[in-house]
Amino acid sequence: MSSAISALQKERAAYKPQLPAALKRGAIVSVKEGKSSTSAGDSEKIKTLFPNNFGKPVLTFSKINDDYRLDAPINAGVILSGGQAPGGHNVIAGVFDGIKSAHPDSKLYGFIGGPSGLIDNKFREITAKLIDEYRNTGGFDIIGSGRTKLDSKEQFEKARANCEELGINALVVIGGDDSNTNACLLAEYYLAANAQIRVIGCPKTIDGDLKNAQIETSFGFDTACKVYSELIGNISRDANSAKKYWHFIRLMGRSASHITLECGLQTHPNTCVISEEVAEEKMTLDQITDQMVSVIAQRAEKGMNFGIILIPEGLIEFVPEMKSLIRELNDLIAHESSAMSFLPDDEQKLKFIKTKLTAKNSKLYDSLPKQIQVQLIKDRDPHGNVQVSLIETEKLLIEMIQGKLSKMRKAGEYIGKFSVQTHFLGYEGRCAAPSNFDADYCYSLGYAAAALAVNNRTGYMASVSNLAQPASKWKCGGIPLTMMMNMERRYGSEKPVIKKALVDLKGKPFAKFATNRDVWALETDYVYPGPIQYFGPDSVCGARTMTLMLESE
Repeated sequence: MSSAISALQKERAAYKPQLPAALKRGAIVSVKEGKSSTSAGDSEKIKTLFPNNFGKPVLTFSKINDDYRLDAPINAGVILSGGQAPGGHNVIAGVFDGIKSAHPDSKLYGFIGGPSGLIDNKFREITAKLIDEYRNTGGFDIIGSGRTKLDSKEQFEKARANCEELGINALVVIGGDDSNTNACLLAEYYLAANAQIRVIGCPKTIDGDLKNAQIETSFGFDTACKVYSELIGNISRDANSAKKYWHFIRLMGRSASHITLECGLQTHPNTCVISEEVAEEKMTLDQITDQMVSVIAQRAEKGMNFGIILIPEGLIEFVPEMKSLIRELNDLIAHESSAMSFLPDDEQKLKFIKTKLTAKNSKLYDSLPKQIQVQLIKDRDPHGNVQVSLIETEKLLIEMIQGKLSKMRKAGEYIGKFSVQTHFLGYEGRCAAPSNFDADYCYSLGYAAAALAVNNRTGYMASVSNLAQPASKWKCGGIPLTMMMNMERRYGSEKPVIKKALVDLKGKPFAKFATNRDVWALETDYVYPGPIQYFGPDSVCGARTMTLMLESE
């Protein structure tokens, strides 16, 4: 870390995260077991793939266990996996403090660069001096992150050898749904091999799609949405000041629209597209743009040639016609990657792809702007899917809107001006200094992971719930990783993965949005949340996301 730190960093270093009552005296806790669990779907297949972990009970920590003492210290390893999310350093701090509370001679090792560090044996010991430099800070820079998948026997054996060399008997994987799926595979392998390495996950993703009845929210979502909402508020203020631009703002969220919905609730944009609703209503690109054109034209009639439109980055995959095209492209590219590698340029690749697509999808693909066609065949992500963050959906929508408005103008149905500005808010929110909520939540998750390790549990995700209440009233424990799994298509075949949580169109957050969006569309009802506050009244500093508060009602 740089020797030069800001005034805010100095103050944040002094912040003491709060813990649930069950963890306030350390990680040696009493554990209550619930009923046997099942999976989120495809239970027979999941049971077959994970016979050693399937059916484990949900765990709840109640209080300090005065009758239990560790005979020897715990050596734990920690991995940051996938994209960054605010609060990761506090999870590591929680793990460190938790295992030290159980035995002062316990050690924590951080594997460098994510899962690849575990395989390549690249690590650093997390000492008290080192972790103190990173408490309450954003980013993952203490050890870095990576997206290497852990899914082969060779990888598992290398990881096992490296852990055994360091005396590591607990491994904490901090990541999203795919990373925790890898953790489950690792836990299953080690149980089957009788390896004495416990594997525990922590729920990380700013996208908000790693949640269920037990996991109320993933860490980083609170901070990221507050950062994005501040920026949207700033842009909205500018729009209402200049009164001459329509701002199209694309927000992170490939597989779900939680960020877009939360930012919409916080800022009141004129239009806010929710991908899950598009899929439910089977809307076409034409229908999506027709709705936007209607709002633009009606505001123009009032002399308001400006506005704010929020778009989730994964929208294009939720449009049924585009979803069918992308699914075919994913399978095609997976099976034809060798042939395509010999093609010299994008032009040749486009011609090749169009000859392989079904007639319907080929026609749709050919109708898209060439820029979008090229973006749709770029390199896939580690899971074989199109990298939607590279698809400039807002520019596709703008091009279609411009065409429709031009026709309306010629017909005398539109009298306004349509000037645009585009924005993609993504990396701006991933490494922000965590909000007080995320600082507390992440520290508690790390501590809970330590408690799971101390109590010799494996194949679990650390859980902290009742999050709408003060931290002292939070509940904590462990959720079986298999409990959240189902089968999904990846790289052209069925794979076990933790099920993503989509926006619930019958849930209270969406209902709140749906009740107000018609007013927000035509009125200039913008809200300006401002920057995250770390000091001051709890109503500001301790504020939760509207999603969490509405869902907890």
